[in-house]
Amino acid sequence: MPAMKQFGAPNPTPPDRSNTEIGRDFIDLSLQLENGRDLPIFTRFEQPITIGLTGKLTPIFRQELDRLIGRLRREAGVNIRRTDTPATASITVEAISQAQLQRVVPTAACFVLPQRISWDEFTRNTRRRDLNWTELKVRNAATVFIPADVSPQEIRDCLHEEIAQALGPVNDLYRLDDSIFNDDNMRSVLTGFDMMILRATYDPALRNGMTRQEVAAVLPPLLARINPRGERIATRPYRPSPRDWVDAIEHALSNGRRDPARRRAAYKALDIARTEGWQDTRLGLSLLTVGRLAEADDGSLGLDAFFEAADVYGQSPDTAIQAANVAIQIAAFALVAGEMDAAIRIANTNIPIAKKAENAALMSDFLMVKASALDAKGLTAQARSVWLDSYGWGRYGLRSDEVILGRAAEIAALVPTPQEGT
Repeated sequence: MPAMKQFGAPNPTPPDRSNTEIGRDFIDLSLQLENGRDLPIFTRFEQPITIGLTGKLTPIFRQELDRLIGRLRREAGVNIRRTDTPATASITVEAISQAQLQRVVPTAACFVLPQRISWDEFTRNTRRRDLNWTELKVRNAATVFIPADVSPQEIRDCLHEEIAQALGPVNDLYRLDDSIFNDDNMRSVLTGFDMMILRATYDPALRNGMTRQEVAAVLPPLLARINPRGERIATRPYRPSPRDWVDAIEHALSNGRRDPARRRAAYKALDIARTEGWQDTRLGLSLLTVGRLAEADDGSLGLDAFFEAADVYGQSPDTAIQAANVAIQIAAFALVAGEMDAAIRIANTNIPIAKKAENAALMSDFLMVKASALDAKGLTAQARSVWLDSYGWGRYGLRSDEVILGRAAEIAALVPTPQEGT
C-alpha cells in the first residue's frame, strides 16, 4: 500500500448569498434545535476559548484539530487555541471506541454535549438536566465524543461539525446547499458560509442572553459590516422544510430499517418535494435517495433518478459536491454498461471537485472507477498509477487497508467480462 495522502491548504469559497438569507439562516441555526424547538436566548462562549484532547487518541486527532483551529482563527476570527490540560478546557474532545458510542447512541457518528463531562459520567446518567441546550444561559463548557477507531476522514469530519456546534449553531437545515450544517452529509469540512456564521457568532455586536428578536435586529448591520458582498446579492425565495418531508427523508436515510419501508419513505419525500415546487438541494437529495434505494430492484428507475438529481444539483456551483455524489452512481452504471470512456470522463470531471471539498473517500471511489475503466481498455500502466493514487486517498478516507481492497474489488467487479460484453 502507498502512504496515506492528505489535504493541503484549504480553499473555501465565500458564500454566494444575500445577507438577508444568511441572517435568516443564522437565526434558525443558532436559536432552534433540530427537533424544531426554539431556544429562548442566544448563547456562545466568552473568549478566549481552549480545546483539549483526551481518551484513546491517535495522531490524526492532534493533526486535524490544529488544522481546524488554524482555520477558525484565520477565517472566522475566533480567539481559540489547543490546551494540554483538557480538564479545564472550554471544549473537551474525548476519543472513545465506536462500539462504546453506538451502544449508547446508535444513530450518531459522534456528538457534542453542552457541559464538561467524561464518557463514564455521561453513561451513568444520560438524562441529566444540565445536558439540555435549552437550559443554557452562557456556554461555559462542552464535550465532544468521537470514535477513534474509524477513518482519519471520519475523525476530521466529526471534529469540524461537532466543534462548530459547540461554538455556535446547534441546528441543521436541509435547505442549506453550501454548509456542513445539513444532515444530508454531503459536506465534509466547514465551508466559507459556515465560517461566516461563526464569525457573526463571535462578533462584539452579539452577546449572551439576547432574544431572537434582539439578534434579528442586530444582524443586518453586523452582516453588512463583515460581509459587504452579501449586500449586493439578490435574496432567493424562502421555502421552509415541512415536518412531514423531514420525517420521510430521515426515515429513508436511516440505517437498520427494512428496505421496503425506506423506499416508501424516499418516494414520499420525493412526492412532497415535487408538490412544494422545490428546485434546490432538497429535491436533489430526495431524487438521490430514491435512486440509491431503487437501484437494487430497478436499475433503470435508479439511473433516471440519478440523472434528474444531477440536473438539479448541476444548476449551481454551490452544489458541485452534491452533484459529485450523484456522479459516482452514474459512473458505476457506465462501468456496468461497458462505457469506459464515459466512466473516465465522469471521474476526471469530479476528482477535482471531491479534492476541493476534501472528501478523500469520494476521491478514492472516482480514482477506482477510472483505474477499472483504464484496465478494461488495456491501458495497464496508466491504470496501475491511478490504482496507487486511489489507495493513497483511501487510506485517509476509508477505515482500513482491508476495506480499501474490498472497495477496489467491488468497483472492479462492475466491469463486464469479455463474454458479458459480447
